[in-house]
Amino acid sequence: MRIISGSCRGRPVKAVAGMKTRPTTDKVREALFHRIGPYFDGGSMLDLYSGSGAVGLEALSRGMDHAVFVDEAQAAVKTIRANVKSLNMAESAEIYRTDAAKAVRASARKNRQFDIIFMDPPYADQQVNTMLELIWGEQILKADGLVIAETSSDAVLQDSGAVYYYGGTKITIWEADEIYG
Repeated sequence: MRIISGSCRGRPVKAVAGMKTRPTTDKVREALFHRIGPYFDGGSMLDLYSGSGAVGLEALSRGMDHAVFVDEAQAAVKTIRANVKSLNMAESAEIYRTDAAKAVRASARKNRQFDIIFMDPPYADQQVNTMLELIWGEQILKADGLVIAETSSDAVLQDSGAVYYYGGTKITIWEADEIYG
């Protein structure tokens, strides 16, 4: 894996060791960022179920000011820390080993809001619908923000958003103004 574009273009990103974490492929990341960017003039991102952190790191490379990485797995957190360090992004990153729902609630308690919230839960344990309800309820998305979910192509999501398919992967994008009215 590598950073596709921006200030760290072409630099390698380590994957989480083992078979439990499925990284977002370069192809899917490139297509996603062409839809939502491709570059940013600042902003903040919450990367839930971060894995290697490749999506949040790509956002930082493309101009986001700050990214919060959240994953429950120690191996993932260790990998994110190594990737952040190797890309010299420590000042722009926060890394937490915790449950995604707890991270959303903690962000709400701190009155934090994000321009982009990306979530890529394990395909075998899809929690996107529950997380969407929590994100909307806690109002941690900025008024002009986006929530993006990466799921298996056959995942059924309760809220409709813009949907894009890349082989066995489905990317769904919701705009805050559609949700909050």
